[in-house]
Amino acid sequence: MISPRAQHSFERIFHRAAQSRLPVQAGDACVVTPAPKGLAHERDNGRAHGRAHGRADAEVVVLTISSVVFRLMLILHFEDDEATRAYFMREGAQGALREAFVETGNLCCGAINQDLLRHFPDLGMSTPYVLSANCVAHIDGLGPDYRAAYDVSINDTVQLGATVCVFTSAPLDFVADEEAVEESGGELELF
Repeated sequence: MISPRAQHSFERIFHRAAQSRLPVQAGDACVVTPAPKGLAHERDNGRAHGRAHGRADAEVVVLTISSVVFRLMLILHFEDDEATRAYFMREGAQGALREAFVETGNLCCGAINQDLLRHFPDLGMSTPYVLSANCVAHIDGLGPDYRAAYDVSINDTVQLGATVCVFTSAPLDFVADEEAVEESGGELELF
């Protein structure tokens, strides 16, 4: 069981991480809003949702933070469309959008990890991996104890999605600091 205080803490931590790490440049506007319940479910099941969800080439970056008591799964939804490519593949950038977005996702997850380390000293972060967005339809089969879906808009042009799931092995209750500041760039940790 995850207490309402812990659920609210996970939400605040995700918002801080997304707003500080998903934008490529400081000062870029990043708006995170809860996805409408029905539309979030449709997006997670691979059906159309807004301008940036539901195409056949939609993919997700999956990152996991694990502790003795819980496992947090961060799923970032993106598409290889013109606006997303232009934003994340800045002038002279080499490689695929997938590689650039995996690094961005890793930074976001690293910020979540740093925030959670204040409360849980035994955390480990997985290596990010990319899946077809159609795989997200199977999340409910994993039985998350907490699940939240978000729409993320950067500079009103790049539309992303995010799903945060938490799985617990014991009751979980904590309160995240209201104004925590990340001390790290979200290094990759292997375990």
